[in-house]
Amino acid sequence: MDNDLINEPNASRLIFGLRDTGYSFLTASADIIDNSIAAGADEVSVRIAMTQEGRKFVYFADNGDGMDAAGIHNALRYGAPVRENQASLGKFGLGLKTASSSVCRRFTVISRKSPSAPLAKLAWDLDHVENTGRWEMLREPLEHHEQDAWDELCGEKGTLIVWSGCDRLLSKNYDEPGGTNEQRAIKRLSGRLKEHIGLIYHRFLDSTDTRQRDIKIAVNDDPVLPWNPFYPEKSEQVLAESQQVIDVASADGDSDGKATIRAWILPNSNTLNPEEKAKAKISNRGQGFYIYREGRLINEGGWLGVFGAQGSFEPHMSLLRIEFDFGHDLDSAFYVDVKKSRILFDPAIEEYLLELLRNARREAENRYRRKEKDLAAKAILNHTPANVSIAETPTAKMPVIEEVDAENQTASITNRMGSRIQIRQPVQNNVGPDSLFVDAVNSITSGELWVPALRSTGTVGHVPGVEINKHHDFYQKIYLRAGSGGYAVQGMDLLLWAFSVAELDYSNEETAAIFSDIREVVSSNLRKLLRTMPMPGETDLSELEE
Repeated sequence: MDNDLINEPNASRLIFGLRDTGYSFLTASADIIDNSIAAGADEVSVRIAMTQEGRKFVYFADNGDGMDAAGIHNALRYGAPVRENQASLGKFGLGLKTASSSVCRRFTVISRKSPSAPLAKLAWDLDHVENTGRWEMLREPLEHHEQDAWDELCGEKGTLIVWSGCDRLLSKNYDEPGGTNEQRAIKRLSGRLKEHIGLIYHRFLDSTDTRQRDIKIAVNDDPVLPWNPFYPEKSEQVLAESQQVIDVASADGDSDGKATIRAWILPNSNTLNPEEKAKAKISNRGQGFYIYREGRLINEGGWLGVFGAQGSFEPHMSLLRIEFDFGHDLDSAFYVDVKKSRILFDPAIEEYLLELLRNARREAENRYRRKEKDLAAKAILNHTPANVSIAETPTAKMPVIEEVDAENQTASITNRMGSRIQIRQPVQNNVGPDSLFVDAVNSITSGELWVPALRSTGTVGHVPGVEINKHHDFYQKIYLRAGSGGYAVQGMDLLLWAFSVAELDYSNEETAAIFSDIREVVSSNLRKLLRTMPMPGETDLSELEE
């Protein structure tokens, strides 16, 4: 072999370049925990610590199989040997190194395989590699804080990984290193890590989930609780059993494998109490595919190009979450990346999933729209200004109400068509004075936007009024958006009241049906015209309440 053909990479440039492979602190931490699980650990501890001077350390400890000195040497090699167990959560032999260096400038592995074995230790120090220009690790005695962490977190055997020189742990530098603000930032980071781990490993953390073995994980001594994004206690799985297995060909065509899929539609948030809402965590960004490789979540949410562009979210699909599982045999088919935090669907799989999930998507959209309509119907608009305006305008022309029969919903009126004309008309007694002339109601079932009514604050003295349908699209999409502008609502109220009075003033036995048809056509056309206009969201409605 010609030695001049060997072209080794520049140690300093490469080891620093590999810091920028796209890890966040959360994904980097999960990559380390993967190794603990692959080593057979059933207890894993993560500790984020900071000295008074602001030096930051992260410790990962487990009670797994452990390693001897040779094992640590192999584990710290960039491109470590292939694991014997291909189904393990580790994959490329890079995770430990790239994940660690993405956060810190020095990472140390301490381990042993049995209680009687001595502790072995090796470390990568990026500054040492930069200064020497060599791929050279460090073998040094245990420091006191490392021994303390081992004794407290590992026990008889296992592995301890220590991140030090953590220059990328926090997203900013603080004027007072180790001060109150930085301590709070560390505490917030610990909380986010607990949530992330609770999602990524929820099948391992949930003792009732028999798909994976039980594992306990703690962050700063607080046990991590599992969070199942599908909320099976309240959600509905809508794919038939025959649809839940997908035959997938690997990209190289050498092998075939099977993936499994389930489609969950979460309940409407307005049907949940505060505790249930906290469990469901319904949001725009929560929709989409939750991809599991060997039981470990590697993608949380998003549609991966199946419904819309990559990274796009659709409010009407926020109730739909897809549970998608595959094993290591399909890694090449889904282009699993080194961080195990992203996959890609082949176009053929995209097309298959698009058709498979079409009905689930439609049902999720329908349920969300029902939620929107329910929320909108509960919104309260101020119709008092219109009622005041009408009450203060006695010169407005309107029919005279001679008498009413509330039990039979009929009335005798004198209008432009004659005297004492008998009509069938909604009659309401004992209504509030602020809604005597104009009232938004939930009781209209005909689909019409408005209905004329005869109303009284008692049982006599009825006057012409209008009831507005709170379930009609015009009310929910136009009225509610105009809610912050009082004149706009008042103007629409007065217009519908004027239509109602005109109808009453020209009604008789022959024309009543014509007016009813006109209301039906206008209401239907408005609904069609507004079909593509989105409903106001919860943010819009909360602003209305304010």
